[in-house]
Amino acid sequence: MTSPLYLAIDTPHLDAAQTLAQKVRHHVGGLKLGLEFFCANGHHGVLEMAKLGLPIFLDLKLHDIPNTVAKAIQALRPLEPAILTIHGAGGRAMMEEAKAAAGANTKVVAVTVLTSLDSPDLDDIGVGGTPHDQVVRLAALARSAGLDGIVCSGQEIKAARAAWPGGFFVVPGVRPANGKLGDQKRVVTPAEAMADGASILVVGRPISQSDDPDLAARAIEATL
Repeated sequence: MTSPLYLAIDTPHLDAAQTLAQKVRHHVGGLKLGLEFFCANGHHGVLEMAKLGLPIFLDLKLHDIPNTVAKAIQALRPLEPAILTIHGAGGRAMMEEAKAAAGANTKVVAVTVLTSLDSPDLDDIGVGGTPHDQVVRLAALARSAGLDGIVCSGQEIKAARAAWPGGFFVVPGVRPANGKLGDQKRVVTPAEAMADGASILVVGRPISQSDDPDLAARAIEATL
């Protein structure tokens, strides 16, 4: 069985990304390439990382008018990412266009509420209710728009799974017990996220900033 643990690659340096991925490739199920990596390395960098043979999660969180997002996703199709993110706040039409533009083997998932945000942050941007409320709203919208799933924190995953039994749920911001939170506000442990219904977990700094990334990945994998 493929590991549900995806390593977040958040560096602009291709060589460093390749070295890190090589160290942990036998203990993760895929690689998440984010904005920092993609803006520095583009298509070439994604193709180089794909040579490791692991699924690529392209985390670009696209958010624009429907036509622009659709054209952007069409431009990404040659990369054949296993998973691609858009922002659920872009609305139904944007989500529908995004899914229609994606390749048949790419799961398109909607980011709901970033794990660095809490209720006061949502108030600041005019979103009523709690992160839980917003996740549930956007999950329902993503489902009705034909997406494959959503991205949400582990604190909302149980409710999201109950409302969408067949959905694909990406949980970032997980931290091992006693791990440093960094800029994350809504966190759970990897084991808790999986028990509550996560499909895959995205882990970055607890592995990438460890003195022994391979050991850190194996330790997390052992708890799942």
